Amino acid sequence: MIKKELLVEVGFSDKEAKVYLALLEMGRGTASQIARSAGIQRTTAYNILDILVSKKLVQLSGKEPKEEYIAESPDKILTLLKEQSSALQEKIKKASKLSLQLKSIQKVGDRAQVKFYEGKEGLKEVYEDTLTSTEEIRAYATLDDMYQALPGYFPDYFKRRAKKKIAIKAIIPATPEVAERMKYNQAEKFRFSPEINIYDNKVMIASWREKLGIIIESAEIADAMKKIYELAWLGAESLEKKI
Repeated sequence: MIKKELLVEVGFSDKEAKVYLALLEMGRGTASQIARSAGIQRTTAYNILDILVSKKLVQLSGKEPKEEYIAESPDKILTLLKEQSSALQEKIKKASKLSLQLKSIQKVGDRAQVKFYEGKEGLKEVYEDTLTSTEEIRAYATLDDMYQALPGYFPDYFKRRAKKKIAIKAIIPATPEVAERMKYNQAEKFRFSPEINIYDNKVMIASWREKLGIIIESAEIADAMKKIYELAWLGAESLEKKI
């Protein structure tokens, strides 16, 4: 006998599963008959059957007082899930766009916001945030540390960043790994650890060795860090010419 828990796992409520299984075994029946077979109250059965009819898993036949419910083919469950999945993907796309609009009107006050993220997933999260940048990212980084901390993550990240047309200007050491990153970046020099990315009104710090990520959101701090970065860039260019 099929357990109702299997239906619950694919999205049915407990009572929906009871009613649907009862009706499948009966083939067709009135709300009262289905309620008795499912072991629930008749008024509850009416509500559940209405839901199943709206999901096109059950068909209503006849008119009161001879209304009967007929179970549709179980194939309809897969059809329903595919439709829900498609609708969810569309909502995710809209939510992604809406998120940026809502952030633009969100009042965060005059104080800087500081968020901490730990572990590998936390480091990925702070790096994913850089993909929201609306301007060139200014970065201090060391690829050796990055690749060791999150193996396999960055090649795809670089491609996604390039697809979003987010430019980067980085002070970074010349190592074999740089060749991979240079495909997607404008310029890179020297060595720096931990990594620091400056973009929009944010400063992202990724400590690869300590597995700690920090995002500081402050227009004032970000502006100061950008100015310091540009001075560092000029110094790096001057030093490179001497070398």
